[in-house]
Order: sequence, then C-alpha cells, then structure tokens
Amino acid sequence: MLGRFVGDVRRNHALEHATVQLLLARLGPDLRLVGRASGDGFRIYGHVPPQALAECVREALNRLQAGEAYWAVTPLCGTNLATAGILASLATLFVASKTKEKVSNGIVAGIAAVTIAQPLGRLIQEKLTTSPDLADTELVAVESRADGRYHRIRTRRTPGLAVQRLGAVTTASL
Repeated sequence: MLGRFVGDVRRNHALEHATVQLLLARLGPDLRLVGRASGDGFRIYGHVPPQALAECVREALNRLQAGEAYWAVTPLCGTNLATAGILASLATLFVASKTKEKVSNGIVAGIAAVTIAQPLGRLIQEKLTTSPDLADTELVAVESRADGRYHRIRTRRTPGLAVQRLGAVTTASL
C-alpha cells in the first residue's frame, strides 16, 4: 500500500513538473508558481488562468504518456534546493570541524557542495522523486478557486488503461 502511494506521488510529481514547464512556456518566465504533488494529483499555488492550466495539464499528461520522460525533471524543483542545502550544510560542518581556517574553508566547501548538488538533484529527481510512467494515469479534474490563485488537479490510476489505449491505437491503424 505504501509502495503504491509513493509511486502515485512520484508520477503526480512528474506531471506537476511537466505542467509547470508548459505553463512557463505559454505564460512567460515571470510566472510565479509553487506546486505540491500528492497521491491523488497535485496542487498549483499561483495566479494562473484556469483554462491555460487545464490545457497544459492535458498536454503534459499526453507528452509523458507518449514517452517524453524529460518533462519529469526540472531545475526548478524543490528537490534541487533541498539537495543543495543539505550538501552545503554537511560540507561546511565537516570542514569547520576539521580545519583551523573554518570560515574560508567552509565557504569553499559550501560552494563545491552547491556545484555538485546541481547534477545530483536532477539525478535524485529522476531516480527517487519523480516517475514519468503515467501510462495508466488519467486526469479526473482540474479545479480552481474563483481568484485563480489555488488549483487542484486530481488524477487516478486505472490498471489496464495503457493496454486499452494501445489496443485502440492498433485497431485504428489497421
């Protein structure tokens, strides 16, 4: 049960990433958003036109289901920030406890850790916090508050959905 929940959160996290990237491409880089994945979908906090959000969620789901896995990982993810913060803290503490030049060596260690954290954060997203496998995922609802600042996207997994979709494509192509 826990494994299924974690898998659902990872898939919804990937869908959230893809949606946010498409929203940024459509509405511009000045758009300020926060996303939070959950087992039953994800939430978007920020002023977004509901129609644009609904279109981007559908496009994101279609792209991930078509195998465009690169949409699942983004440099804007909080995983990257957490990785950088943890590594910089640990490196600085380690160096400060081992050397006399605590401040200067701590700064160098922190900078090195943040540099290493960039590719490591992407790897952590790819292997642990997101999953682009949304073959059996379907969109249930895109709900928005009237002020357009809070949005809830609900999804569900339907075992066999991917097989049905594949069967429909095969049948239609004959």
